[in-house]
Amino acid sequence: MDNVAIYNVLLSNSKHPIALSKRLLYWAFALTLLSCDDSTESLGIYPQEGAISSSTATYDVISSSIANNKVPASSTTCYLGKVIDPETDKSITATFAAQFHTFENYSFPDEARIIKTADGHLCESIEIRLFIKSTFGDKNNPMKVEVLPLSQSKVIEESEKLYTDTDLMQRFVDEYAKPVATKVFTATDYIMTDAQREASNYSDNVRIVLPQKIGDDIMKAYYNDHSNFSDSWHFIRNVCAGYLFRTVGGTGTMLNLEVCNLNINFNYYEDDGTKVEALCRFSATPEVIQSTQFESSDLTQLIDAVNGSDVTMLKTPAGICTELILPIDEICKGHENDAISRAALNLVRINNQDDDAKDDDYALGIPKSLLLVRKQNVSSFFENHQLTDSEQSFTTSFISAYNSYNFDNIGDLITYCYIEKKNGMEASGMTDAEWEAKNPDWNHVVLVPVTVSTATDSYGNTTPVSINQDLSLCSTKLVRGTTANPIKMQVIYSHFTGE
Repeated sequence: MDNVAIYNVLLSNSKHPIALSKRLLYWAFALTLLSCDDSTESLGIYPQEGAISSSTATYDVISSSIANNKVPASSTTCYLGKVIDPETDKSITATFAAQFHTFENYSFPDEARIIKTADGHLCESIEIRLFIKSTFGDKNNPMKVEVLPLSQSKVIEESEKLYTDTDLMQRFVDEYAKPVATKVFTATDYIMTDAQREASNYSDNVRIVLPQKIGDDIMKAYYNDHSNFSDSWHFIRNVCAGYLFRTVGGTGTMLNLEVCNLNINFNYYEDDGTKVEALCRFSATPEVIQSTQFESSDLTQLIDAVNGSDVTMLKTPAGICTELILPIDEICKGHENDAISRAALNLVRINNQDDDAKDDDYALGIPKSLLLVRKQNVSSFFENHQLTDSEQSFTTSFISAYNSYNFDNIGDLITYCYIEKKNGMEASGMTDAEWEAKNPDWNHVVLVPVTVSTATDSYGNTTPVSINQDLSLCSTKLVRGTTANPIKMQVIYSHFTGE
């Protein structure tokens, strides 16, 4: 049996030729090589009767704006502050909760060697440092934050599903709990001198001093039972459940916090009698829960207005995404025996009015990365901390030179959805219309602004390690695909043209 005959037998036995066609191209190539004699003169050359041809077609994509209010809030960064959204003229307030991490089997010096203060405290001082990654708004604007202890009886569990609309105060703070500290601050710390702020080892931060008793209690918990510091699980449940940082005053500043540290300063004697000034540090890290709550206004009116225009919108933190309807049936009809080599989607951005206002502290940013994911998978993608699989989910970055976001090839997504529909119809006995009525989002995808964290190995290869919804203050518009003026998707097919 020759190569073409084998291909045709496999194809005729397949219920879904479009799914097999890509694999069969590789089979055909391998069989071509196996059919050669011992000579290598024709290695890698297709015979005339077994060539691969290609064709192209362009299809219409429709888009619209949809609400994106339920955003998972656990992240490696937190936000704190209150600003007025310049697009809606409504306030956005950020509050966050943080637990703290301890190294396994952490130890303090023997209690007998601790040098107590004049008034009998074990620690000299205890403070929280909120290190600032970036600031939206006025760095000189006074803001006020309250620090409340998280409940020891309502600990935030690792399995807890937290969202940007979760009421952290109600869920995780005891009813009659009072603030342990209050701080009025500006993003620029004017207590430091200009020279200190300009030093290479300085980072903008908010310093919040806590009562010494809290530091004493943490140290006593260690001396009472060392196992309280055996790991973060025991530390959070037996020593310090964490704190809620709540914005209670000021408008005009939003902090993006990179690191949150709890520092205990104390003194002790070495064996030789030398006095040592020591620092014990606990950090809020990805190993423990960090969660930000955003309170913002209803965006229904803005979405309705946008959908009545020729643009769609991407808006964060908890705001608006763009939905696309892919013409999958059209793409696959008549091409059941072809492989989709490429399906390219170009999404053109419309410049914001404040793009040229480079010094404007209130200019909303442009989302740097977008996730394209099936609409039915949006929630599970983030809740399960998934990475893109290049089949049902893809990421891309903003290309400033072309002012656009490009997805070079979502062909596997089109094939996946087409096969899913065919299998579903066959298994259920439904008609095309019946199956689509039961699965209305089968060909819908959503564009979500995201942050992508990567890791680089010793060979210089970079791979993504986490993808989270972007919680920064960003907003941009895209050219909308309508029936009268659709977004164009170019598709390239490959076909085995053997006899």
